[in-house]
Amino acid sequence: MQSARTLSARQFAAPLATLTALLALIPAGCGMPGAPQPPTLNIPQRVTNLSAVRAGNQVSLTWKMPLRNTDKMLVRDAIAARICRNQGSAAGCDAVAILHLAPGADAAYTDTLLPDLTHGSPRALTYFVELDNRKGRSAGLSNGAEIPAGEVPPAVVGLSAQIRNDGMLLNWTPAPPDAPSAAIRLLRKLVTPPAKQQEGPLATPLEPPERTLMVEAGGSTSRALDTNIRFGETYEYRAQRVVRVPVNGELLELTSPLSDPIRIEAIDVFPPGVPKGLAAVATAGENGNAPAVDLSWLPDTDSDLAGYIVYRREDGDRSQRISTQPIVGPGFHDANVQPGRTYVYAVSAIGQNGHESARSTEAQETVPAP
Repeated sequence: MQSARTLSARQFAAPLATLTALLALIPAGCGMPGAPQPPTLNIPQRVTNLSAVRAGNQVSLTWKMPLRNTDKMLVRDAIAARICRNQGSAAGCDAVAILHLAPGADAAYTDTLLPDLTHGSPRALTYFVELDNRKGRSAGLSNGAEIPAGEVPPAVVGLSAQIRNDGMLLNWTPAPPDAPSAAIRLLRKLVTPPAKQQEGPLATPLEPPERTLMVEAGGSTSRALDTNIRFGETYEYRAQRVVRVPVNGELLELTSPLSDPIRIEAIDVFPPGVPKGLAAVATAGENGNAPAVDLSWLPDTDSDLAGYIVYRREDGDRSQRISTQPIVGPGFHDANVQPGRTYVYAVSAIGQNGHESARSTEAQETVPAP
């Protein structure tokens, strides 16, 4: 009986070992249910960078659409963006528009204010954006972007531009006498295609594509000089009046509509400045040296200077050019003189555009006899 029981145990052990080996080949966790996960609500993350700018009766809104939902998963479908606004301390948020936008998009919307919001005293008007999922659920309103409602200053009319040697002179029609004191904002855009960036420590920085100039309120100023232009470029200018008003303890801007744009090419038709400080010193022909007159003057600081031209005359004669090529430095040695004669000199500056300045004040010198 004992041997029979032993054989039975051996018969049982063999298939058991085989089953254990087979179980060892199965990867751990395979087929084992994990902890249950709650279904995602797919609610887009709320907008946190909404901004608003008003010009006349137009309010421009910009913001960035989120890429992920509140579960930090990527949003695949278009998102419904509901835009609303709240006036003053009123409850609720009046719907303005509903847009369907792609995740991660740079979003923008322009709201046209109705007459009841473009008249009267300044008051707060706050915009919000709310992003809904397909079931109409959201993570809440965005940050508030506040602008002032109320009457804006009159628009700028008569904007014009004139090229000068020292910059672009802008003029416009003064505001009516009963208009509130307002600053002038000038918006400049570079129309010329941007140049390729140069390399090296002496490379000229690229022209900024846009620039804003402010003429502060006060007086009856109706002109401004833009000194940061580059000849050879084409610019577009627009202008608007700006009044800063206190709303809820903050200074907000009430701005007029932008003026009609004007375009002007900054063509360099101007010569360098007239040389100054011309002096002449004559030397006699001694020790085998020929007589001569040495000229000197103050250097011209114009950036487009190509050189100087020297003129000479004698009493009763017309001036003649005696420098065959533009002189680089502020000096000239005239060795073509005769002892005992008196010479009168003048100097002009010439630009790289070929335009020549007026002549300097004359300098007179008599060459002594040896």
